[in-house]
Amino acid sequence: MQKLKLAANSGQNPGFDFLQECWNDDPALQIVIKKLLAKFPQWGIACVDRVLVKWDE
Repeated sequence: MQKLKLAANSGQNPGFDFLQECWNDDPALQIVIKKLLAKFPQWGIACVDRVLVKWDE
């Protein structure tokens, strides 16, 4: 959770693998991650049909 808070405050991408692990481990964190992805689209990660995916521009 600390790494997610740091990402929210700094805008630093914590990495797809870390976000995927949090996403799968705790459904409550899915809300936090969705908000982060909306706030930082430049990370190139999206939520599609309740699954995290990397996307290319």
